Amino acid sequence: MLVLHGAGVDHREVEACFEPAFADVEGLHRIYPDLPGMGRTPAPDTLRSGDDVLAALLAFAEEVACGEEYLLVGHSLGGYYAQAMASRQPAQVAGLALVCPLLQGIRDVPEHRVVTDTGGLGDDVFRGYFVIHTPEMVERYNRCVAPSAELVDRAAAERIGERWALTPAQAAAYKGPVSIIAGRLDSMVGHAAAVDLLDNYPHASLAVVDDAGHALPHEQPELLRALLREWLGRVRGTSSPAPIASSATPEA
Repeated sequence: MLVLHGAGVDHREVEACFEPAFADVEGLHRIYPDLPGMGRTPAPDTLRSGDDVLAALLAFAEEVACGEEYLLVGHSLGGYYAQAMASRQPAQVAGLALVCPLLQGIRDVPEHRVVTDTGGLGDDVFRGYFVIHTPEMVERYNRCVAPSAELVDRAAAERIGERWALTPAQAAAYKGPVSIIAGRLDSMVGHAAAVDLLDNYPHASLAVVDDAGHALPHEQPELLRALLREWLGRVRGTSSPAPIASSATPEA
């Protein structure tokens, strides 16, 4: 399984959010890479567009999967690339999970609205990202999100960002199990475009989660775990949650 994080952070955010859902799944090898120009992954000058990043991710997936099928999970920008990877190589992707995905057709994005505020917590970035403002959410932000900001290659981000939209490609429709999870209060990408995706996938489930914004994986962890475990059950051809064990080991 490859789990791809969003823009301006690194693997620590998605590892903290998704590992509780996957850590006890029997036989599941998780890999949490840093995207180019973020965390400890460099972005050389040859990476100049979203297409270049996608090509690098496809090559990375081929290398680590050794020709076998793999699962894809993406949050935000990671969801944008994960969707494209499944579209380009549908036979290699055994299942696709998109959480608050960035999409080119975003629309009807709501204004930011806080649903729980215990009083002036966090910095401006935290307050614009989370809709639940509690000491627990501030702790998660300070531990999993804020430290990665200083590792972002700003020049690379600007260079790639100028041509971030992926070139449309002729590809087979992805027919594997899909889970689409969106925050009803997501003021960064909204949820309307994610709902539109439902018609693209014949085996997709859709959840639009109330009291959750773009930071849904932090704000609704138990619901996220339940939805992802249902998806894993479909990937493995069952209607029950995936079997669990205590021996699985994550990779970052």
